[in-house]
Amino acid sequence: MGNTPSRKGYEKQPEKTTLFKKEPTGITYRIPALLYLKDTQTYLAFAEKRSSPSDSDAKILVMRRGSLQNGSIQWSPSQEVTSAFLPEHRTMNPCPVFEKNTKTLFLFFICILSNTPEHRQIITGRNKARLCYVTSSDDGQTWSQAKDLTESVIGKNVRRWATFAVGPGHGIQLESGRLIIPAYAYYVPFKCFSFPIPFTVQPHALSIHSDDFGQTWRMGKMLQRKSCECEMAEIIDHEGRSHLYCNARNTHGHRVEALSESSGAYFDKPRLAPKLVESRHGCQGSVIGFPAPEFVPNDEADSIGGTTSPLSPDTQTWLLFSHPTNKTSRRDMGVYLNRSPLHSSGWDQPWVIHSGPSGYSDLAHSEDVEHFACLMECGKESELEQIAFVSFNLSDVMQTVDKREKKEL
Repeated sequence: MGNTPSRKGYEKQPEKTTLFKKEPTGITYRIPALLYLKDTQTYLAFAEKRSSPSDSDAKILVMRRGSLQNGSIQWSPSQEVTSAFLPEHRTMNPCPVFEKNTKTLFLFFICILSNTPEHRQIITGRNKARLCYVTSSDDGQTWSQAKDLTESVIGKNVRRWATFAVGPGHGIQLESGRLIIPAYAYYVPFKCFSFPIPFTVQPHALSIHSDDFGQTWRMGKMLQRKSCECEMAEIIDHEGRSHLYCNARNTHGHRVEALSESSGAYFDKPRLAPKLVESRHGCQGSVIGFPAPEFVPNDEADSIGGTTSPLSPDTQTWLLFSHPTNKTSRRDMGVYLNRSPLHSSGWDQPWVIHSGPSGYSDLAHSEDVEHFACLMECGKESELEQIAFVSFNLSDVMQTVDKREKKEL
């Protein structure tokens, strides 16, 4: 698929590589997760393999490896992560994270009993989900057997959870070494005759974290606002302090944001992000933090010599966010840049990287370089047609957005 004009002017879009494609038999691939391994310059792309588009027909996780060779990415054939399962359960919501000290790759996921749909768990208040992970010490070439953390991490709290899930998308490791897995749970505040009172069960985002390289895990407190599927990023301010940022799905027309000064133990004052729109029922989105550049391209200088201009950012970190940009339906996948990430008003207008039906996505950053990748659900008639990979540079995002804003002045 070549570059095509977007609905917001005639902006070039990055070339797509299809990694997972809906099959004539009805087999559908959904819920992308993407991780970049710096040491081996390798991308790991994960998805759910389903016998139909329905959540209840999810079966197993699949993955592909993308190795950087001679300036291009060579992708391996798709393979099933066969150990990521529990008997009589279906596997969903891939959420990988890499622990840098022990060089261990964790792949979190949930297992749902049989084909029990999410809405049935919410109506009955009876959770059928399990919190699990597998690990790999060879960058995803082989995997351990699944470990079930439900009892040790969630414990009795699950009695008040109608259901829960991780991510979907990637987890992160903070500068302190803490591993963060984004998650959400449908909390049951009131019951009557052992059933939830109708319309009182709502989702709340939270973190699951480890301070001992993934040997043990704990969960933080829920956001005190309706918030669903989420991802998190670390923001480092000018004084070197860490702020954990959460960006979550919502149904009130805008994304929910929150900051934690306790590395995910709890989040303060969740708020709506006025510049990040949601469609009526919301959609998953992805966020990553990366070092703010010391210099940025100067458009006028580019035309005569390609020089740069110094930059004084508000923080040492910028954020990048991907999500469908249409207010009414899942269409037009956009990438948003935030150069003042401690302020919800800091988001730029989006650069549309796919015009047309778009769904879930996951972003990755090639550390030490200003290069990014996005794995996204997209298509011509439906977002369920394929999961595609695109890559781009920070300059692509900034120049597209800055040039459009100049035209609008």
